[in-house]
Parts: sequence; C-alpha cells; structure tokens
Amino acid sequence: MNLKRIVNRQSVKNFSIFYGRFISPYRSNGYRDISTVSACAPSSSNFDGSQLPRDHHSTKPNFLFTRHLHSAASSQPELKPHFSSFAPKLDSHEDDGTTNEFLSRFAWIMRKKLSEAYPECDKPTVDSMLLVIVEKVVYEMEKGSLDRMLGSDISSEEFSEDLWRTVWEVSNSVVEDMDKERKKEKMKHFLQDEEVKEMCRFAGEIGLQGDMLRELRFKWAREKMEEADFYESLKRLREEEREQEKVGAEGETTAVEEALVTEESVKVVDLPKRHGKIKYKIYGLDLSDSKWGEVADKVHEAGEAIWPHEPKPISGKCKLVAEKIMSLKVEDDPSALLTEYKELQEPRKVDWIELLRQLKERDSNLHLKVAEHLLSETSFQANIRDYSNLIAAYAEENHIEDAERILRKMEYNGILPDISTAKSLTLMYSKAGDLDKARQAYETYSSHGFKLDMKVYQSMIMAYIKAGQPGLGEQLLREMETKESKVPEEIYMALLASYSEQGNAVGAARISGTMQFSGVKPTLESCTWVIEAYAREGNPDMARNNFDQLMRNGLKPDDRCVAGMIAAYKKKNLLDKALNLLLQLEGDVGFEPGVATYTVLIDWLGKMGLIDEVEQLLGKIANLGEAPLKIQVILCDMYARAKMEKKALQSLGVLEAKKEQLGADDFERVINGLIVGEFGEEAKRIGEMMLAQGHTQSESLKIALATRALKWNRTSRRY
Repeated sequence: MNLKRIVNRQSVKNFSIFYGRFISPYRSNGYRDISTVSACAPSSSNFDGSQLPRDHHSTKPNFLFTRHLHSAASSQPELKPHFSSFAPKLDSHEDDGTTNEFLSRFAWIMRKKLSEAYPECDKPTVDSMLLVIVEKVVYEMEKGSLDRMLGSDISSEEFSEDLWRTVWEVSNSVVEDMDKERKKEKMKHFLQDEEVKEMCRFAGEIGLQGDMLRELRFKWAREKMEEADFYESLKRLREEEREQEKVGAEGETTAVEEALVTEESVKVVDLPKRHGKIKYKIYGLDLSDSKWGEVADKVHEAGEAIWPHEPKPISGKCKLVAEKIMSLKVEDDPSALLTEYKELQEPRKVDWIELLRQLKERDSNLHLKVAEHLLSETSFQANIRDYSNLIAAYAEENHIEDAERILRKMEYNGILPDISTAKSLTLMYSKAGDLDKARQAYETYSSHGFKLDMKVYQSMIMAYIKAGQPGLGEQLLREMETKESKVPEEIYMALLASYSEQGNAVGAARISGTMQFSGVKPTLESCTWVIEAYAREGNPDMARNNFDQLMRNGLKPDDRCVAGMIAAYKKKNLLDKALNLLLQLEGDVGFEPGVATYTVLIDWLGKMGLIDEVEQLLGKIANLGEAPLKIQVILCDMYARAKMEKKALQSLGVLEAKKEQLGADDFERVINGLIVGEFGEEAKRIGEMMLAQGHTQSESLKIALATRALKWNRTSRRY
C-alpha cells in the first residue's frame, strides 16, 4: 500500500501513547466488529477509551455512530487514483520525523471531523473512536487489502464506505500538505541561490521594482528548483543504468561459466542487448535528441562571445598606450590612442569595459567622452544598456545637449529607448524645467506598463509646479494615491505652496485636507500656506477660521503666520480687526511683531498715505535687522505718489541697483507710482528696464505708459 512505509505498527503505538492510551499489538477476532459498537453509549465515569468492548452482540448499535460507519450509498469512492498519484513522493520520507508528522496531521483533522459529526460526545469518547479508526486503517494497509475493501461491499462487517472515503480524503490532504511544505522549504533555499540573486540585481538595475521584481525572483527560483530536480532524475537514471549493466555483466559471466562446465557448444552466445536509448523528456521536449546538444553548444559559444570570463592582461607597448589614454585631458581627442590600443590589444567588450572603469576612477568627464567614442566601435558591440547608461550619466550631470546627442545616435542606429532611458530623460528635463520634453519622456516611460518610480512622479510634479500648473501636478498626485503609493510630505507642501502663491484657496484647502487624510499631521508651515492663500484671495473670514484652528491645535503662530493674517485684513481694509488681533496675541502668547508683520503694516499704511506712521515703523524694522527689498518698493511707490522727489529717487536708486531681484509685480507697482507722481522720465526708464529683465508688461501698464507719454508730449509742445 501507498502509506504502508509511512504508517507502521510502532507509529500507532507511539500515537496511542501520545493520547495516554495503549492499543494491543495483538488483534482479536472481535476487532472487525468494533465499528458497530455505539460510540456514545459508554458515557459513565468508569468508561476507558482504550478498553473497547469485544463482543458486538452485547451492545446495541447506536445509529448516530453508524451513520458514518455504514452508508447505503451505492456509488463507489473514486479517490484511489488521486492518492496513488503522490505515493512516490512519500517513499523518500521513511524516517520517524515524517511518520510522526503524518500521524499528527491525520489525527488533528480526523478529530475535528469526528467532533463535528458527534458534538454530543465527550473527549474520551472521541479519542476512543479516533484510536479505533487509526488502528483499523494501519492494519488494512499492512495487510495490503485497502484497495480491495474500497472496491467491494463491506458495509455489513467493516467500516462504511463513507468512513473509508473520509479516511482516504484526509490521508490525501495530509500527504499533499506535507509535500507542499517540503517544496516550500526547498523553494526558500533556491530563493537565496547566487544566480537568482544576480539576476534580481540585474533586473533592479534596469528599472524593475516592487511586485514585478518579486514575481520574477520566485519564477527564477522555481525554474532553478525544477532544473535541480531534473538533474537529480537524470542522476537516478544513470545509477539505474549502471546497475542494469552490472547485473547484465554478472549474468554474462554466469552464462560463460555454465558453457565451459557443460561443454555443450563452442559457439559464444551473447546476452540480448537493450535497443534504443533512454529518452529524457521535460515539458514535452525530447532532450535525448542530438539537436539539443548542438543548441547547448551554440548557446555556450554565444555567451562566451558576449561576456567572456575576464579581460586580457595588458603588457608591453599596449600598457604604455593605456597609460597615455589615462593621462588625456577632456579637451583632447582620444581617437588616435584608442585606435592604437585596438591594434595592439585586439580587445573584446570586457577589455573595453575594464578600460572605461579605470578611466572613471581617474576622471569621470574623460570616461564619458571615451565611452561615447566607443559606441561606434565594432569590437565594443554597443547595446541598448550602453546607450542608456551614458544618457543617465549625462542626465545626472545636467548635460542636456550631450544626452540628446547620445539619444539621436541611439535612434539613428535603430535602437528604441528603453524604460531606463525614458526615466533618465524624464528626470533630466523635469529638473531643467523643460515641461514639454519632460511630459513627452514621461509618456514614453509610462507606456511600458511597469509601476512608475517615485522619483519620476516627484520630478514631474515639481516640473508642473515650476511651470505654474499645480493642477496637473495634483492629477499625478491622485494617480499615485490610486496606485497605493506613499506620497512624500515634500510633494504635498510643494503643491500647497504653489496654490497659495497663486491665491487659489480652494486648491490649497483641498491639498491640506488630503494631507490630513493620508496621515500627515498639520504643521505651522502648512497652516500658514492656507492662511496666505485665503489672504491673497481676499477672504479674511476663512483665513481667521484657519488661524483659530491653528491655535486650537496647540501651534504657536510665528511672524510669517501673523503677517498672512494681517494681509487678509488688509485686503478688506479692516484695520481695527488687525490691531485687535495684534493686541490679543501680545496678551495671550506674548507675540511681538517681526519684519514680515511690519512689512505688511507699512504697505497698508503707505497706501493710506500715512507717511509719518510708516517712518516710525521703519525705525522698528531697522532695530530688528536688514529690511527686505520689498520695503524699498513700498517706499518708492509711497513717496512718488506723495510727490516727495528726493526720497522717491533715493528709493528708486536702491531698486535699480538690485533690479535682478525684482519681480514683474514690483516693477509694475514702482512704474504706476512714478506715473501718478508725474515722474515721466523715470517711469519710462524703469519700463525699459523691466523689459530688459525679461518681464512682460500688463495691458493696463502699457495703456498707462502710452497715455502719460501722449500727455507729456502735448505739455512739452505748449512750452
């Protein structure tokens, strides 16, 4: 029987001792009638599960128990083929550890099934029933009659067909589970195989990550395990063949000796030889065919040509040429030396790679130049990985023109950019702020269907933010969330800042809510961005709500946060509320205004024409440190509108000296102030300076300048 080598009498004895009972190794004639005894009848305290009644006529059968032992079903169980399919796997596990594991699993499952079938029976009764089943099954397997019993009607004497079917199913499931665990443990060994880890490292270098890389690692380990099993089977076949040859040789020797003894004939008679060869098949392929040997030789030769074992040693004149190549400068042309090195060394790809490695250690820029030159070298045998590595190196150094030149060479040679090249281009163009090319490279990168890298997402979002399109960056953010990718806090803060600077309070509030939903706690900086967004939008009520929420969360507002709140009140000219807020903060948390708060107040008072109050605040800013450039913009506008020529020109001189730091809004405010104060020449000069700095004038400013120029021309004609 299939389980005969696994389950033996000694195992059953150990099994019974495990449950605190002993089953006699000698079998009585009444054993075959035990199955008809009621399992629930002996419920008294003196009942012992190991002492079962031997006379089945003395006890009335219990039909609750016999419903599992005697079945009226006419169909025969069809589990025999399934069990025999895994019998060979069990032949190799004859040690006591495997036997004990099988019995433990079998008993655990059968106990559960008996408890479900007889919930009213106590534990000793279930133990007795379990021991009866185990001993009967072991007995039948030792006798070799279990197959016969499954094919005949024995319900009147032995266990019912339902019970045998249950025993059969449990045995099948136990052996299958043991076989699966054996394969699992074997799989763990092959997951740590050096070849598998090397392939995983290579896959990681070309951009494979996450679930895809994990699936490939399991696939390679499984193939490695199947390959090992295949060679083990070949080894067994060779051993069997040697045994057959040995037996044949012994038989031939015996036949010769008998011929010499009997002297019946002088004719030599050979033993019959086996015709044909052993055929080795795997996955339906006949590997014993000679063509597979030729295929293996060709694969080996191709592998040697592509990647030899080690580079050639450099000596003599070739060593001198190699040293000259190492001493080259970036601006020198290496073509002549490389040609001489090629004639002397006759290098293969591995030799070129060794030369590039030594160059990289000395000078990375020279290494890139030589590597680009070798792309057109026949002996170098450049492939897509060589192109992508060179593009990635140029992209990391922000050499956009060099990277694009390599890309054009790559496309000219008929090599399409792979996912690694597309990733490098996306990062390079995003960092450079070229949104159109970055978007094109990103579409190429995402078209490969792999899970996108976090760096690519982050670089594209930052590119959209630099281009003033945070909405498109937020779309990528939502795409990351749908793919269950963890979004870094820096991306949230960058989008929040972009929305705030544009005065898009709705977008800023949406990003703030998304941050909190994803588990990022609100910080003083994030709350300040939201307050400034509402301030630029001109909504002081929502700004105050967020400010109060910040206070309730235990955060202490700083100078920038209070300045944002004052700016919100400035939009609606609510000076009394702004002053009350400053007094409240001074009394509650001891807040003292800083440069940012004073700057907002100066801007507010300057627009109201309160020059004396502004100059008082300027003194307080001077005590705190250097005033920001925005103060000079405010003062120039205020003094120009007040027609205070000396102070206006003084502030204007400071701004002209730092014109590179001025934005388009600062230029327009200064020009409008000069136009109102009738400083025509200065306004014209600052307008030309604005265009020279690359800023675009608004339509209202163009109209104001044209109108004032026409008015000044008419006035000059009169005089």
